[in-house]
Amino acid sequence: MDALTESPTSQRQYLRTVEAASFLGLSRRTLEKWRCVGGGPVYFKFGRVCLYQLSDLKAWADAGRRTSTSDPGGQTL
Repeated sequence: MDALTESPTSQRQYLRTVEAASFLGLSRRTLEKWRCVGGGPVYFKFGRVCLYQLSDLKAWADAGRRTSTSDPGGQTL
């Protein structure tokens, strides 16, 4: 199987919007909005298809780690 049809999701390198949203625990619409206004994970655009690289999703999620609600981020533990 190639990278776009292989399953399970954790073994694939690129995910479509619905799959990326599920992986992050977000809605598809949230990722679509962030593509317009910014603030979301980086993505690839191939014509009308948007793909998210699994490593980019993990890096983006890790960048959001905080130890408290007042934690500005960017600190290492």
